[in-house]
Amino acid sequence: MNVTKRTLLNLIIEVAIYGALVSVYLVLVLHFLVDWLKGLSAKDPAVYAWVAILLMIAQAVGLERLASSLVQVTRRRR
Repeated sequence: MNVTKRTLLNLIIEVAIYGALVSVYLVLVLHFLVDWLKGLSAKDPAVYAWVAILLMIAQAVGLERLASSLVQVTRRRR
């Protein structure tokens, strides 16, 4: 397999892993935090905005680290 095909295959694997992780994260947040976030947005919109921003940052950092770790594991096995 040449370098271009291998790179494309790695990209497809990374996108698939990241997409699955984002889907799981979305389901978990909707299941566990939706009621609390709705109440917070009604009571104190400023705090809700900060919490939402912090959740987005945590999601980005956490999912990127997890996806990178999983990709490294899959690359080691080849």
